[in-house]
Order: sequence, then structure tokens, then C-alpha cells
Amino acid sequence: MDNCVVRQAVKDLHTDAIVGYELMVQEDKDSLYNPSSDSVAANTMMSFLSENSERIFKDRKTFMTFTPTLLFRNTPKIFDKDRIVIQIEDNIVVHSLSSIIISKYKEDGYHFAINDFQFTPKYFSMLEYVDYIKVDISNKMGETERRSVENVVEMAHGFQKSFIATGVNTKEVYEYAKELQVDYVEGNYISMATMSKTSKMEFMQGNLYQLTIEITRDEPNIEAIEEIVSRDASLTYALLKMANSAYFAVHHETTSVRQAVVRVGISQMKQWLYLLSFSSNDEENSSEELLKTSFMRANFASMLVKKLKKFPINTTDAYLMGMFSTLEYMIDATIEEILIDIPIVQEVKDALISKEGKAGRLYELILLYERAEWSEIKPIAEELGIKTNEMAQMYMECVDEVNDIWENVVGNVEKP
Repeated sequence: MDNCVVRQAVKDLHTDAIVGYELMVQEDKDSLYNPSSDSVAANTMMSFLSENSERIFKDRKTFMTFTPTLLFRNTPKIFDKDRIVIQIEDNIVVHSLSSIIISKYKEDGYHFAINDFQFTPKYFSMLEYVDYIKVDISNKMGETERRSVENVVEMAHGFQKSFIATGVNTKEVYEYAKELQVDYVEGNYISMATMSKTSKMEFMQGNLYQLTIEITRDEPNIEAIEEIVSRDASLTYALLKMANSAYFAVHHETTSVRQAVVRVGISQMKQWLYLLSFSSNDEENSSEELLKTSFMRANFASMLVKKLKKFPINTTDAYLMGMFSTLEYMIDATIEEILIDIPIVQEVKDALISKEGKAGRLYELILLYERAEWSEIKPIAEELGIKTNEMAQMYMECVDEVNDIWENVVGNVEKP
């Protein structure tokens, strides 16, 4: 099966209230785990930032596992410290610099949970920083294991730490958790895990490279950032999804790249870009031609709309229509599913899904022009009020512009 990001509820054992959700990854039907590699962890975080549109996380904490690399690169700073719980595992506990880096986050107000606590000096050295101790009790129900878990629960409460029993997948384990007098429980008996399919998106390496340069300047140029993002369909889609996600608790829809850049902010965009870098393919980007096509359509559509009077969409809408026209070939989903959470005008959605309305006719005209189907181009152009000779000139101008920009993008990438 495809990789899925899994939301597992964490419930207060005494009040029955859901206090938060842990994000995990399901790689196949039998494999459910916390992300232990940088790329898996980064993809999980990207999915959280772009997919949690139903506002389920609004007033609850999110437990998320961070690798040493992500911690040292300040990736948690992209998240609200009051809504995220940084989970640490053995790869952090045994790290020689763990105390230094964790104490820094603790001073900044972040909260920590430690997974599968063990009675070793390294784990005890982490106690002063963590707020939650988590232990999978599903395989610790024998007499010897039970005594060990009871000791951990007693120790946690002695240090004023909350104990979360995980692996609570049956009534028997749930009753066991109650006997242990734990604080919180997590598992399928509490709430069935909710899965969200993750869609692998490829980003043009040159655009990522140029965006990295621009966004890490001492004084980043918002207009330059907007321009770079706007010429990449995948970047545009990902940024709009994140800016409109429940995580940012938006009161008004973010409908343009400029608005998204301002809403997310430079600091968080730096971390967002760092997470994206883990998603990039080491092999040659197979989506390059599709991205170039979408960029060409976006420029052509916006240029045509400038010539039209009383048209139902403006140049920005037309640009997004062209930019999003290739997404269903880059994301494993239908165009209807892709557009459902993107706040673009209905006319553009209708055009991309079924070529309906005047915007749909414009979209159809652009596709026909790409295929040089001249006999069908003329009647639609006349219907919209576009002169075919002007259309030809605008198309060639777009071709030249796109080719110049693309050569610059590709040429600026440092090949290994």
C-alpha cells in the first residue's frame, strides 16, 4: 500500500477527553511506526502541515517524532511551541549533544515526550527535560514485565511527569492501563487510527535551489520569493495547502502566493523549504517537463485574460488555472481531490475539472493551441473575443520568456 500518515488519539484516562494526537507512518498493513529516518520524518511533517484541513488538531497537542538532524536544524521552530510535543527516541537519547540541544528547546518553551523509556543512565539524564514518558504496555503484561512498568509509572509520577501507555489496542490492555494508574492511553481500543494517504510530489531542483538562496538572504525579497514559487506548480500547491491548513488557524482563505508567503513568514518558510529538500529525488526529475508545461500555460492564460473584457476570472486566477493544470499527473489523486482544499475561485475549479464556463473555454483553447488544432481554435477564439494573430504573438512571447527562465533555473543548479 502507499505510505500513510496515521493520527493516533491520546486520551486522558480519567476524563475520557482526547488531549492530542500522535503522528506516525504506516508503510504497509502490518507496519505502524514513528518515523526514524530524516526523509520519513520530514514527509510526515509536510503531510501534517498541508493536509490537516479538517481542524481536528485545533485545540489539541500534536505528538511528533524528530530525528537528531531535524532537531539540530531547528525544524521544530516551524511549529507552535504550545501545540507541538517533540518526541525523542533512542537516537536522540544516546546522542552526545542531546542534553545541550534539548535544554535549548526547553528554555524556548517546547514540550517533550520520551518514547519507550528504559532504566538506563542516559534515559534518566533526560528526565529533567521531558513532560511525558511513553511505554508500549501491550507486550508487558507478564509478571516480570508488569513489575518493570509499575516501577516506571511510579518513577514518572515521583518526578511529576505524565505517563502515556501506548499499544492499548484491546479491552484487556485498557483494563491493564487502568490498574497501572497511568495518566493517558493511546491505541486502537481508544480510537481507531485515522489514515491520510501521502502523495509524493516532485519539485524542480533549480527552483528549490533558487528559493533556498533567496530565502536565506539577510533581507529576503518577498517579490523574488513569490516569483520563484509561482513558476513551480508543486511549490505553489504545497505552499497554498500549508497556508490554508488548520495549523495556521486562518480566518480568511489565502488565495495567492504573495498572501501565503506573508502568512507563513520567512522563518517558517526556511524550515518548510528544508523539509521539502528531503522529498527531492536524487534521480533526474521526471516531472520537469510537466512543470514547464504548467508554467507555460499559466503565463499564456494570464496574458490572454488581460485582453478579455468582463471575463469571470482575473489574471491571478488564470495563472493558477494554468499552473494547476498538470497536478493530477504529478500527484496520485484526481483533479477533484487535489482542488478540494485549495481556495481558488469556482470558475477555475469548473474549468479544470470539466472545462465548464467561460474559463473552461479559455482552458480548452489553450490546450488546443498546444496541440495546434487550428480548425477548432478559431471558433473558440472568436467566441471569447480573441484575435488569432494576437494569440500567436502572445504565445511566442510566452515561449521565449519560459525558455529564458527555465534555462536560468536549470543552469543555476550545482550538479554533484
